[in-house]
Amino acid sequence: MTDIKLNHLAIVVDDMVAALRFWRESLGLAQTGEIESVPAEAVDIAFLSLGDAHIELIQPTSSDSGVAKYLAKRGPGLHHLCLEVPDLEAKLNELRARGYELINETPRERDGRRYAFIHPKSAGGVLLELYESI
Repeated sequence: MTDIKLNHLAIVVDDMVAALRFWRESLGLAQTGEIESVPAEAVDIAFLSLGDAHIELIQPTSSDSGVAKYLAKRGPGLHHLCLEVPDLEAKLNELRARGYELINETPRERDGRRYAFIHPKSAGGVLLELYESI
């Protein structure tokens, strides 16, 4: 049995208000806090409870951010899958040693978590985020 668990599924949106309306009103999911601005990533985010995991809605706040480019190229939809791991450094070292491509060689920190992204080329076409609570 693994200590890895689903943390969240992230969906890129072009209209946060409309997206929240759908997930809250149509499906009854509870928003876990206010819409949060993350200037370092040039996005606004909102989380919704989904059992033991969450849905993260992501809206770009700058037309030249990575998320904005993703949205322009692919349109709204599933952006990434986030798994929570007990030891992020160990997992990144293991993936690197196996030859997998990391987007973040050094983990970033925000809100009591460390996180890093694994390139979709290495994860079967899925952008993968790994989280570690600190």
